[in-house]
Amino acid sequence: MLDILNNNLIREGKEPVVFDHDCREGICGMCSLYINGRAHAPDEDITTWQLHARKFKDGTTITVELWRLAAFPVMKDLVVNRNAFDQMLQAGGFISVKTGGVPDANAIPIAKDDAEESMDVSACIGCGACVATCKNGSAMLFIAARVSALAKLPQGKFEAAKRVKAMIVKMDELGFGSCTNTQAYQAEYHNCARQSQIVWRYWYTANALPLRGQPEPQAKEVRLKHQ
Repeated sequence: MLDILNNNLIREGKEPVVFDHDCREGICGMCSLYINGRAHAPDEDITTWQLHARKFKDGTTITVELWRLAAFPVMKDLVVNRNAFDQMLQAGGFISVKTGGVPDANAIPIAKDDAEESMDVSACIGCGACVATCKNGSAMLFIAARVSALAKLPQGKFEAAKRVKAMIVKMDELGFGSCTNTQAYQAEYHNCARQSQIVWRYWYTANALPLRGQPEPQAKEVRLKHQ
């Protein structure tokens, strides 16, 4: 629909509306928009570009807005700069390794449950819906996905506490809000484009013990379930 709108504007000699997109398949997370007051769309498990016109009644007014967030400054029209996510990943969302030959895929035994849970949280596409929906503008769910995905694997355990601290410090520096225990985003959980089953353990592990210099605990993991 945005393409049709822009085609009409161009034919009328007007400037088209600038909006973000890339794959148009719900994979990259670039198409981050509010549709009728809901992140991505008033539907579940999809990104903006997976929303079909048939989801709306004929004659319905569709309100399209950009992500309303201080940490994502507006570039133009419906485009915001989400480089803050990249900066948080650069601060700690990685595993430090020595370069050299590529080891065999099965050289390091990993329990199937750990591998599956790491894959679950890795489904996060970094679209920013959780941040845009959070009333505090907190990026803790994004950080939780990255931290949990790496900490679940043997290669990521060595830097687990250091990684969490570095990413949280960068999050505060970039202007994201604080995370509270009201779980406001849980009510809007379906807005997550990938329903990535992000582990809520971060409230304890990401905010408390690592910042105090203590080892990462084996906290009980509670997964979000959309009701």
